[in-house]
Amino acid sequence: MAGLQKKVRTCLWFEGNGREAAEFYVSLLPDSHIDEKFTAYEDEPLVVEFTLAGAPMMTLDGGPMFKHTEAASISVLTEDQAETDKLWEALTEEGEESMCGWLTDRYGVSWQITPKRMVELVNHNDQAAATRAREAMFQMKKINIAALEAAFLGE
Repeated sequence: MAGLQKKVRTCLWFEGNGREAAEFYVSLLPDSHIDEKFTAYEDEPLVVEFTLAGAPMMTLDGGPMFKHTEAASISVLTEDQAETDKLWEALTEEGEESMCGWLTDRYGVSWQITPKRMVELVNHNDQAAATRAREAMFQMKKINIAALEAAFLGE
């Protein structure tokens, strides 16, 4: 019971497809894997504990009482445009794009796909340049690092 060794983990409530979601999520990021599956009454597990890029998570197939909202999201800090594009494409397939690097996947879970370079640019000490980068970000759905850098430089 390796999963029980983690004191704190994020629980995502699902209506019957938690195992499927967990398996999809761990396929997206390195250092991700299914830890434990706990079956209650049928063949499908009630709880799936998994590690997502080193972070402990779990799904609970609890029924239709609660729905996902953007009030909680999974935030992924990406290394470059290639990783940003790869995750964006996988997560928006049958999902929905939002603004500023946010999206909702096919399961209704919200994600923030945030390139490290974006964080550097919008928080830069040069306030005018950071503001230009932020204003460019506000116009984007998926973050385009080259366009942010151009805005930062005033191009």
